[in-house]
Amino acid sequence: MSEQASVQTAILGGGCFWCLEAVFEQMRGVRQVTSGYCGGHLPDPSYEAVCRGDSGHAEVVSIEFDSGIVSYRELLEVFFAIHDPTTLNRQGNDVGSQYRSVIFYADETQRAEAASLIAALAEDRVFDDPIVTQLAPSSHFYPAETYHQGYFRGHQSQPYCAIVVAPKLSKFRQKFGNLLK
Repeated sequence: MSEQASVQTAILGGGCFWCLEAVFEQMRGVRQVTSGYCGGHLPDPSYEAVCRGDSGHAEVVSIEFDSGIVSYRELLEVFFAIHDPTTLNRQGNDVGSQYRSVIFYADETQRAEAASLIAALAEDRVFDDPIVTQLAPSSHFYPAETYHQGYFRGHQSQPYCAIVVAPKLSKFRQKFGNLLK
């Protein structure tokens, strides 16, 4: 497989994009993580429009990864471990459809892999409540404003980062040490 053929993109939404970005930046095989918006109806949405729920978009991360180093399934396993896929339009105190649990799949292979993992997690009763993660075909991805990119790296002592993002990153490091860069 050529290097170009092994580079893929995953688009995942599981609450605030700062949390997901901080975790996936630490994963081996991940080349780039970009915070942004996907799945809405308003072209080129602003953070304010997304936060108000006016655009229909979810806060997501676009993850460029080398599938020869880390698999799509491994990305999804981390995704399901670091957010609550059982709460509809909510992650902790973040409430609204912009915080929905969603996987925007690029092709039928990604859709089938995500559906298979969701079924396995449900069968194994990993969560007390049913998984409500949406599976949706990938739509236009809009990168978030520049100040959102790498947010945790530059704001670790900010209260939201210290209270919400840092524990998710710590959980990832403890549970998936084999996937660290």
